[in-house]
Amino acid sequence: MGMGTASSSRGNGRGRGRGRRGRRALNSEINVTPLVDVMLVLLIVFMVAAPLLSVGVPIELPKTDAKSLPSQQEPITITVNKDGVIYIQDTEIALDDLTTRLVAISSNGYDERIYLRGDGGSDYGAVMKVMARINQAGFSNLGLVTDPVSQ
Repeated sequence: MGMGTASSSRGNGRGRGRGRRGRRALNSEINVTPLVDVMLVLLIVFMVAAPLLSVGVPIELPKTDAKSLPSQQEPITITVNKDGVIYIQDTEIALDDLTTRLVAISSNGYDERIYLRGDGGSDYGAVMKVMARINQAGFSNLGLVTDPVSQ
């Protein structure tokens, strides 16, 4: 009686092991190794690229204990180097052209945040002239950039 049941399932060709022998079973596990590889590559790319995104005019900023200002978007950066040369972002500009260029490139009008970077060895009067021109142009959202004091 037990033998008849086993032989009948073999006879019709629909046995448990025969129907799936040619097909592969589905794998329901997620392979995270490629995801980890991609994330590691992205981390390395951003670690290398982040220092390159800073403003390109090399100056030595004065050191202070001031807190940083929160910023939602990238501000306009004006730099005065130790020789008194003025830059907007990376472009050199004359003092007389500063106000017209600022008005032209500001996307938020007079509420645009402007960061002023002055070299520690630059003339105090040159930095103050730039601040006066920015104020005369109507911009009041001005921040001075410094380096934190290392302890």
